[in-house]
Amino acid sequence: MKKIMLGLALVAATVGIYSFAPQPGDTFTANTTTSKVEFIGSKTDGYHPGYFLLKSGQVTIEAGKLTGGKFTIDLASLKVTDAAGEKLEGHLKSPDFFDFSKGTEATYVISNVKYTSANKCDIDGILTLKGVTAPVKFTANVRGVDDKKFFAEAAFSLDRTAFGINYGVGKVSSDVQLLVHLFATK
Repeated sequence: MKKIMLGLALVAATVGIYSFAPQPGDTFTANTTTSKVEFIGSKTDGYHPGYFLLKSGQVTIEAGKLTGGKFTIDLASLKVTDAAGEKLEGHLKSPDFFDFSKGTEATYVISNVKYTSANKCDIDGILTLKGVTAPVKFTANVRGVDDKKFFAEAAFSLDRTAFGINYGVGKVSSDVQLLVHLFATK
C-alpha cells in the first residue's frame, strides 16, 4: 500500500511540476506557395521590382503572439516582374549580385520579438546571405493569428552592401526595399 501511495504521490508531483513549467509554443509551418519576399531595387534612372519565394520556414506562437521563427529563402525562385525580366534575372544571379555559383539560399532566424501594440511587433534577427551573417531588424504587422493559421507582413529597407553586394554603388541604390508576406499554418 505504501508503494502505491508513493507511486501516486510521485505521479501527482510530476504532473504538478510539469503543469507549472513553461511550455513551448505552437509551431506553424510557412506556406511556401503564398509566402514571399518582394523587392524593389532602385537606380538613378528607375527601379526594378521582383520577388523570392520561401523554401521553408516556421514560426512559434505562444498565447496568440509571435515569439520566434526560422526561414530559408529560395534565391533560385528569383523573379523580376517588370520588362527587364530574364535579362536582369541573369545579372542578379551573377557574381555582381547573388552569385548563384556559391549557393541559392539565404536564412533568417528571429532572435527576439517585442510587441509594441496588439498587432505590431519589432523583430530582431540574423540574416545569412552570400555567406555573410548580419543583424536585420524590422517592424511586422500581424494581420491574423488563431489556433490554425498565422499571417504577417513587414516593409523595410535592407542595405545590400552589408552582405558584400557592392555592384554599381553610386548608380544603384545600396538600400533595397523589401515587403515580406508570411502565411503559416499549424
